[in-house]
Amino acid sequence: MKYSFQNMTGKFPGFKKFSCSLISLLFLVIPNFITGQTVHDTLSSNVTLSQCIGYALANQSLIKQSLLDEDINRRNIRIALSGWYPQLEIDANVQHFLQVPATYYPNLNNPPSYTPLISLPLTPAYVSSGIFSANQTLYNTTLFFAARTSRELRNQASENTENSKINTYVDVTKAFFDVLLTKEQLNVLKEDILRLQKNYNDAYSYYKNGITDKIDYQRTEISLSNAQAQRKSAEEALKAKYSVLKHLMGVAPQKQLTVSYDSSKFENEILIDTTKVLDYSNRIEYQLLQTSMKLQNFGISYYRWSFLPTLSAFYNYDPAFSSSQISDLYNYNNPTSVLGLKLTLPLFQGMSRHENFDKAKLQYQKLELGMDYLKSAISSEYTQALAGYKSNLNELKVAINNIAVARDIFNTVKLQYDKGIKAYLEVIVSETDLRTAELNYLNILFQVLTSKMDLEKASGDIKLN
Repeated sequence: MKYSFQNMTGKFPGFKKFSCSLISLLFLVIPNFITGQTVHDTLSSNVTLSQCIGYALANQSLIKQSLLDEDINRRNIRIALSGWYPQLEIDANVQHFLQVPATYYPNLNNPPSYTPLISLPLTPAYVSSGIFSANQTLYNTTLFFAARTSRELRNQASENTENSKINTYVDVTKAFFDVLLTKEQLNVLKEDILRLQKNYNDAYSYYKNGITDKIDYQRTEISLSNAQAQRKSAEEALKAKYSVLKHLMGVAPQKQLTVSYDSSKFENEILIDTTKVLDYSNRIEYQLLQTSMKLQNFGISYYRWSFLPTLSAFYNYDPAFSSSQISDLYNYNNPTSVLGLKLTLPLFQGMSRHENFDKAKLQYQKLELGMDYLKSAISSEYTQALAGYKSNLNELKVAINNIAVARDIFNTVKLQYDKGIKAYLEVIVSETDLRTAELNYLNILFQVLTSKMDLEKASGDIKLN
């Protein structure tokens, strides 16, 4: 038997409407499902420093944990403040007395002894109650101070996230420049290998033509082999440094990255104002400690005023059911209800309030000492970072001049060797000096960029929000 869509819609008029609704629903759900199953990586393979930092701030696991801590903190605050809302509960029970309690009355029909005593049950055999209670706190010291500290607790969580972001910013920037330094070193070594290869070919040609002995080209061969070994080491180091960068960014290890940077910006990147006065309040660590001290002050105030009573209003309703037969238990109701105020005054708690008060004051003194130590540490860190930056900047100027001098010496010596004036040993020495000067310049440049980053962090100039 064959069925067509038209036949079914003809026999069941409601089926056509149902089918159209189902198809529309599928068109709405399927694209969302497909989109939900596809993860798009927005990071390109060729990345700049700003892209690395932006990706790290959005995907680094430690920053995500800090953001989760902010959410947890907000929920903890709501939990602490939930006591201000009415507290409602129901307590229901059903009881069956296996032995019903009874009381005894004298038998008035049998004076003067009035015996035997007459036993009367105090309660039916089956009892059920469902107490509904509502409680509204009017004043509670714990809840009062929970409300007062909520703002500082939010600030503390936000400052912890800011601290994680600053550390990530610094670490990613240093790792980026470390990768870039190794890439530039590889470029220097490749250029050096090309020069050495040409020198080797020339020296070998001179040897074959009987102009020089084999010592010249053998020395070139040694230098060429050393340069190739250095290049291999630099290539392996580059892989490791890329791995560190991807880890700090929160990038999957298997993703291929290539850093790109405009070398013409180097001169502008390394300059920073060294005349500004250090301001402790710019440091996130100082702000965190200040927040901790404010919270500790609230703790001292809490124990100072914890002797105040707790005042609350309550309402209770108890629908009491009872019967001698379980089948008739809920046929008879004798409800009671009560409305009132409750005042709880702590009179003596074993000196715990006094001890907690003294403990909170000692903890505040500890934070004050920590603040003094932090200021000293910040000052020392800033002084060291400033000295390191100035020293590295001066060495960079010398290194730039050394490259120019070493290149001029190499070109002159190579020209004199080609004319038979200089020995080939001097060519090797001048070429080694040039390579050393270029690599030294790159190392010092990396140290300048690193010390600049340390100086910005020490002075609190890194602002990400």
